[in-house]
Amino acid sequence: MLLPQEIIAKKRDNKILTTDEIGSFVKGLVSNNFNDAQVGAMAMAIFQQGLTAQETVELTQAMMHSGEVLSWQHLDGPIVDKHSTGGVGDKVSFMLAAIVAACGGYVPMISGRGLGHTGGTADKLESIAGFNVQPSLGDFKQIVADLGMAIISQTPELAPADRRLYSIRDVTATVPSIPLITASILSKKLAAGLDALVMDVKVGNGAQMTDLQQARMLAQSITDVANNAGVNTQAIITDMNQVLGSTAGNALEIYETVKYLTGKLREPRLHQVVVSLAKAMLINTKLVNNEEEALVKIDHALASGKAAEIFSKMISRLGGPNDLLENPWRSMSKANYIVEVLAPSHGYISAMQTKDIGLSVVALGGGRVDNTSKIDHSVGFDRILPIGTLVNRGDVLARVHASCENSAKMASQQYIDALTFADDPVAEQAVIYTL
Repeated sequence: MLLPQEIIAKKRDNKILTTDEIGSFVKGLVSNNFNDAQVGAMAMAIFQQGLTAQETVELTQAMMHSGEVLSWQHLDGPIVDKHSTGGVGDKVSFMLAAIVAACGGYVPMISGRGLGHTGGTADKLESIAGFNVQPSLGDFKQIVADLGMAIISQTPELAPADRRLYSIRDVTATVPSIPLITASILSKKLAAGLDALVMDVKVGNGAQMTDLQQARMLAQSITDVANNAGVNTQAIITDMNQVLGSTAGNALEIYETVKYLTGKLREPRLHQVVVSLAKAMLINTKLVNNEEEALVKIDHALASGKAAEIFSKMISRLGGPNDLLENPWRSMSKANYIVEVLAPSHGYISAMQTKDIGLSVVALGGGRVDNTSKIDHSVGFDRILPIGTLVNRGDVLARVHASCENSAKMASQQYIDALTFADDPVAEQAVIYTL
């Protein structure tokens, strides 16, 4: 029998693990033969020493097969998904899945919890009263078949090894590891039985990958492993040097989603990311022949209200209200304190320390400081102004939503500290980067 400490020591000493050793680690994640301390030590060893391409493939496949693997034989369209490496204010999944479903794709999205300073899609959905992020796999498959989409959290049946490793990485400072990110993402996605996958690899000061070279390495790692596993995969690198959209925080991001889908507000950078990913998903699944056709379909899905209708039906099918689009705050909690964050001086917003804003949301209670933390879904920031905006002293930069006056004041100051102001206009920042 392979002892956990021997496997940990081998990776600590930068030796290549065998298929059996990787398999033993993954089995130990599910059986608890590796205790939490040993899982944390193994994650740190991998973080510091890395994995070879072959080790990464084997870890991904072992984690994928640690639970059930879905199949979708009876659907009349392609099975496609998107995954983001995580950022601040990233609510793209909600709009994107609804748009692609409205265009004829099937999107069985297994989403994650918040990780470090980044928000989790599953946590955002739990802002909605009654919403069940963990239905049975049978219900999940039926909703996908009926509506074209469903977004749930990781279920006990799918990639259970990743579920445990993911929660421990979050609290052991081992999140930004390319092999671990690759294996984590793809074990869940491959277990979902996909035909195609589009990766949104975030880059910038609010992303796990802070520079373009790192982001390109991660994009290459994911596409190599996924394409080798037979899933048509493309990566798109998008900007995370500022909050995406105008909100950061669980319920606030659901509210922005409602405004986006109903056409009341589509923040330009957010819209550009959604459309870029939707185009790739439609082209890669051959639902359209080219970009022009994709844009026509995407515009129609939004303008006709079909994407909004599909999203609304998904919410009610998974236990939420049937009037989220009409009355979003009837089924979500508002914060006790809403405080305006005022500009300390005149000038252009020239930079944003996006990770600090994400950490501020966590400190308000909107994320986890350990893997047992409860989340306050009502807290966060809204009415966030983008980089490049000219403000006068006393103008509203954003609003903080908090549970008490003290935390509102603290978050307000943290928000101001995260911004840089300049006298001169700043160049428009890229939203989509070339690979």
